[in-house]
Amino acid sequence: MLPKKLTKGARRPLAAAVLVGVVAVAPLSAVISTAATAAKAETPEEKGLAIAEEADRRDLGFGDHTSVLSMVLKNKSGQTSTRKLDMATLEIPDRGRGDKTMIVFNHPRDVKGTAMLTHTKILDTDDQWLFLPALKRVKRISSANKSGPFVGSEFAFEDLASQEVDKYAYKHLRDEACGDLQCFVVERKPLYEYSGYTRQVVWIDKQEYRQITVEFYDRKNELLKTLNFNKYQQYLDQYWRSHELVMVNHQTGKSTVLAFDDYRFKTGLKDRDFSKTVLRRQR
Repeated sequence: MLPKKLTKGARRPLAAAVLVGVVAVAPLSAVISTAATAAKAETPEEKGLAIAEEADRRDLGFGDHTSVLSMVLKNKSGQTSTRKLDMATLEIPDRGRGDKTMIVFNHPRDVKGTAMLTHTKILDTDDQWLFLPALKRVKRISSANKSGPFVGSEFAFEDLASQEVDKYAYKHLRDEACGDLQCFVVERKPLYEYSGYTRQVVWIDKQEYRQITVEFYDRKNELLKTLNFNKYQQYLDQYWRSHELVMVNHQTGKSTVLAFDDYRFKTGLKDRDFSKTVLRRQR
């Protein structure tokens, strides 16, 4: 069984990774002037890195968070299926290592108890394990498979690891409007081996440094997917989280929507709650 603080009865559902880079706003006293940061960046590469570091810095200190979510898969014909998950993220303050994540499926019956554990690395391959209840065993996900789809969704395994700053090389492309906001447009290229992407183009709003849109380009440098972050809410007067992530695959016509609910921060999760031993106990 799960540690007591992670069980549903305790209303501390397992939390999400992240997915894929939701950023937060730091208290005003801690925020470095955006204008000053940008002024010091002399090249597009330096400016792109400065933007990424500022976005990352604003999310520091959350400790851990949990959430529940639904995953809606839609095929090219418009048919849908829904899955229910619990997710948990543990912040690792050491810049040499990334955050840890646990994802557990609760519905439907054929995937109930399936769980994935991720220990994010920087330039080394992320450690990821999948617990398959039908086989009653933990399977390590090989580095060559991380670009593949996660349980039939349009999210790849690598999308579900935390997006650490040092995993990419950056380049500021331009500034432009993104809906009602003004955004930085930054290109980031994966530095780690076996990524399924040649590059990603990210729209980050200038005021709060939240990711708004990410375009993913495949190994042929063709547009593969677009991810939109919707319905942001702020927690603890600091941390911004998107409550709806929409991933569209332009090459297959499929899409996946992740709808988050019941975010909880600083729940007391520990490193031991993100071990392979705990992964085996998922039901």
